[in-house]
Amino acid sequence: MSEEYAVKRPAGPVRWSVEVPGSKSMTNRALLLAALSDGSVRLDGVLFSEDTGHFLRALQDLGFPVEVREDRKQVVVRGCAGVIPEKTGEIYVGSAGTAARFLTAMLGFSDGMYTVQASEQMKRRPMGPLFELLEAAGAAVTYMEKEMCLPVCIRGRAPVKEAGPLELKLDISQSTQFLSALLLISPLAGSGLRIHITSDKADGSYIRITRKMMEDFGVFVSFDGRNYEISGRAVYHRTQYTVEPDMSAACYFYAAAAVTGGRVLVRHVHMDNTQGDLKFLGVLEQMGCTVEETGEGIVVCGPHGGTLRGLCVNMNDFSDQALTLAAIAPFADGPVRIEGIGHIRRQESDRIHAIAAELHRIGIRCDEEPEAVTIYPGVPHGGVIETYDDHRVAMAFSLTGLRADGIRIAGPECCAKTFKDYFTILDRLCGEQNLYPGKEKCNV
Repeated sequence: MSEEYAVKRPAGPVRWSVEVPGSKSMTNRALLLAALSDGSVRLDGVLFSEDTGHFLRALQDLGFPVEVREDRKQVVVRGCAGVIPEKTGEIYVGSAGTAARFLTAMLGFSDGMYTVQASEQMKRRPMGPLFELLEAAGAAVTYMEKEMCLPVCIRGRAPVKEAGPLELKLDISQSTQFLSALLLISPLAGSGLRIHITSDKADGSYIRITRKMMEDFGVFVSFDGRNYEISGRAVYHRTQYTVEPDMSAACYFYAAAAVTGGRVLVRHVHMDNTQGDLKFLGVLEQMGCTVEETGEGIVVCGPHGGTLRGLCVNMNDFSDQALTLAAIAPFADGPVRIEGIGHIRRQESDRIHAIAAELHRIGIRCDEEPEAVTIYPGVPHGGVIETYDDHRVAMAFSLTGLRADGIRIAGPECCAKTFKDYFTILDRLCGEQNLYPGKEKCNV
């Protein structure tokens, strides 16, 4: 792909039918659960992307038998019942936050010694709370560059027989991935694990996904609103698991329906989807869209002319869509305020600053605050969107170009992290009459 992607502005409301890949978050959780299981697990609907590729290669480097069937979107992992086959080695997690947090936690509860390498981007992301917790559990962490950051050398705590559950304290205000990591590897604690949450935030949509997937693999998590507990002798067991379509990816296409006043069907995405970004559909409804579930999938229809309503929304629990909302906010009839998103400053980029900077770049007023942004109605002009090597910035601002001429996306290849074909699919959809053959229920 070229260094810039020029967004094609559709001649009118879009009428698209599209399929999205599997969820990155669920794929990487499923890979870890399978590796820790007591036998072979076939995973269907797997996402093959840069992030999941790092996770797969890391498992292979650690000695887990892994069979990749990319043409069938399948992976078969032979679990080793909580044992890491290789007792020494090095893994590379790239910029994948889930791989970095989940695999590091697993290694911290192992009986070996390992090196964890990462990209320059991942080296800047928070890891401190997880390292502190692993050290409190008995692991030894040696920092190879900057303290509390990757890369590290980690010596696992090894199996320890305890009279009762291992008790740990954790602050998840920076990232819920720290808690997901500890929950996922909890069977390695042997005698059980009890995690007391010290931050105001004690739960979240991705934590609920983690708990549900653990239960699907046979391990129950008790939660009383502040404490998470997993009993001793827990064992993962499953022979087959299907990864859901990626709701985060689906939301870009739903937002395209909203901003153009069109209609979009995302096949195989349904209301029983467990991912937190499903809440974004409620935001679109508040802005004037209609949402309907069909046998093929969920359909979103935008308001006539793509004129959206302004609103104020707390997106703490589905913050991956903050950029998506910000990108279409200039076309609302009033200000759009997004609150509760301070933690997205510490993701692949400072996403709050990216929202403000890129909207200003194309002529839109945006007030930036430590944990919120307010975007005002306006008419964007053309310009090159800087993406900060952040896939969500790239995909989100492509939506602005569906209503504004001259929007170009710098570094579109960063989407390989989660959705390598995004711009190929968008280019095809914008360049052809891809009619959705459903009933005429929208204003198009």
